[in-house]
Amino acid sequence: MQAYSRIYGSGFVTGERKVSNADMAKVCDTSDEWIRERSGIQERFFVNEGTATSDLAVGAAKKALDDAGVKAEEIDYIVVATMTPDYYFPGVGSLVQAKLGLTSIPALDIRQQCSGFVYGLQVADALIRAGQAKKLLFIGAEIHTGFMPFSKQGWDVVMGRSDAEIPQSEKEWNSKFRHLVVLFGDAAGAVVMGPTDDPKRGLLGFALHSEGKNVEALYVPSAGFAYRPYFSDEHFKEGRGVPVMDGRTVFKMAVTKMPEAVHEVCAKAGTTVDDLHLLIPHQANLRISEGVQKALKLPDEKVYNNIQRFGNTTAATIPIAYDECKKAGRIKQGDLVCFVGLGAGFHWGAALMRE
Repeated sequence: MQAYSRIYGSGFVTGERKVSNADMAKVCDTSDEWIRERSGIQERFFVNEGTATSDLAVGAAKKALDDAGVKAEEIDYIVVATMTPDYYFPGVGSLVQAKLGLTSIPALDIRQQCSGFVYGLQVADALIRAGQAKKLLFIGAEIHTGFMPFSKQGWDVVMGRSDAEIPQSEKEWNSKFRHLVVLFGDAAGAVVMGPTDDPKRGLLGFALHSEGKNVEALYVPSAGFAYRPYFSDEHFKEGRGVPVMDGRTVFKMAVTKMPEAVHEVCAKAGTTVDDLHLLIPHQANLRISEGVQKALKLPDEKVYNNIQRFGNTTAATIPIAYDECKKAGRIKQGDLVCFVGLGAGFHWGAALMRE
């Protein structure tokens, strides 16, 4: 299959504060051992209060633009994947456009959660192939700390502004959500994309799927228009603004659907999993990545994981990992790279690229 678009530059930023597992143990009943055993995570980054998703998106965008050698004013289309926008509406894309000082170019948001970057690559590729964009900025950006149920005092402790002991009642409340709050971090990753004349480089194909019948296995049971009002004091007191996750269902789907998508996208491109130089899975949980790797029978050197240092940053995980691999020389021109992810919805899929 001929490639029609490729990535010309990448970059990422994280929240300002590095938060260790020991920091998380100060506000809920957990430990470094408990978190590592279940997720592989050792630390993550949280933003300071006042930093918005659009701010992280702009920071990552500037790094990607520098890496690509492209000026901001040359960008003619923006796509942002996020499930944590600054506001319920509008989306983040137009805010990025304004903060970069760009003219009234199109700005599009997509909501595919942890598979947002894979889905967004297909959107960006289609726009470029259709001639609607020549220099496209694609960003995955998330601030998950808005979900977390901590009090102001709890946040002061987590962010290192206080050494005070939080009340036991508050610690018990936070601990109801410990299986979720320890997983997530705040970050953004971005790529600059454009057309290519080289049929041996660029995006080779996609295998994307959705299935809504198990939506309640991973969703936020509040802040939506299934309710009137869409958010209430009752919802807040019940902690319904925090995501709900059936871990077993998510794990089973991930270790089944993600390998299937990798095989599918490789077959579409006339290649095989054995030909892959590197697999970059969405960084949801190290145990999921290990399960996907086992199903695909790939050696360690062909799978990249960095969840240990960043946690799950949803739409940002894959572009962050890609940027790290590029800068470290793990991905070189001509290498066959596959991106794969699964997220709430459920949405899942894979994208295949020749660097």
